[in-house]
Amino acid sequence: MMQPTTDKSSIDSLLEKLGEYFADMPASELMNPNVLTMSKDRTLWHTKELMRIRKISGVPIVDQKRRLIGLVSIEDIIVALENELIGERIEKHMTRRVVTVAPDETLTSVVAKFNRYRFGRFPVVNSEGTLLGIITKKDIIGAILERFRLMYVHDERRKSALEGTTEWFEKSLISGDYVEKDSANFAFNIDYTDVDMVGIGAAELKKFLIARGLDEQSVRRISIATYEAEVNVVIHSGSEGTIYCWMENGKTVKVRVEDTGKGIENIEQALKEGYSTASDHVRELGFGAGMGLSNMRRCSDKMMVMSEVGKGVVVEMIFEISGGKKDDSERSN
Repeated sequence: MMQPTTDKSSIDSLLEKLGEYFADMPASELMNPNVLTMSKDRTLWHTKELMRIRKISGVPIVDQKRRLIGLVSIEDIIVALENELIGERIEKHMTRRVVTVAPDETLTSVVAKFNRYRFGRFPVVNSEGTLLGIITKKDIIGAILERFRLMYVHDERRKSALEGTTEWFEKSLISGDYVEKDSANFAFNIDYTDVDMVGIGAAELKKFLIARGLDEQSVRRISIATYEAEVNVVIHSGSEGTIYCWMENGKTVKVRVEDTGKGIENIEQALKEGYSTASDHVRELGFGAGMGLSNMRRCSDKMMVMSEVGKGVVVEMIFEISGGKKDDSERSN
């Protein structure tokens, strides 16, 4: 059944408003990875029943390696019913030229495709053609709202942290628990007086994580996000800072970067691409195109920023380790 026009316009309006804050959010964070698929050898009747039971409007068709080869929509089912072809194989009637989305495409690009093609969904496919997930407008709104929930804690914990001078330097921004900094698996003091030393902390953390056997992709994400945070301490804070890292059960890495410097006057503005407080001298050295918070957000699974002007900044990031830790045999190869 078609949705009322008012519902569609409401969703589009909400999407437009929310999208302004997360224009660079990648499709990999917007999509629903739990996709129902079928093989080309099944019949259209099977597809119709799947759509009816699960209340979905389209089914991606994949091969044995989960590579996308087509799509069956409600329109395809209607045509098959009208022509009494519902018992035929999917392969003969599926849409083969499917408009897809790459996992690194931004929210802006995805919304543009919705507006251009007027489709209800887009499969997310990597460079090898493997189906990773599917995106609908409701998926996008859900992902953005979840990001809002992670970024801004609208509860008593956030209120008490803001009112309590520097209490948020002692508590986790994400869990609210007191931070045991002495128990950190890795710690590095950032020297803000030498721009040439920018990135040393992130490089040392990268070595530490590799030595602990973390997979390459996870190490890269953590290193990039930590580098951005380290640059902010050196370029923007005007004070020394510290990088802390905790490894939890080999499945999660928490990185916390804090300083006691100038602080961020407007976190929402700082989250936008290109926002910077760097001096002309620092810009001439190749830094200061932005504060990098949006890049940190892209690389991490959860991120929280707390700041007060004149008291400093705390950035806390959580990274879920997809590949897990390598065992000794894997590291020796």
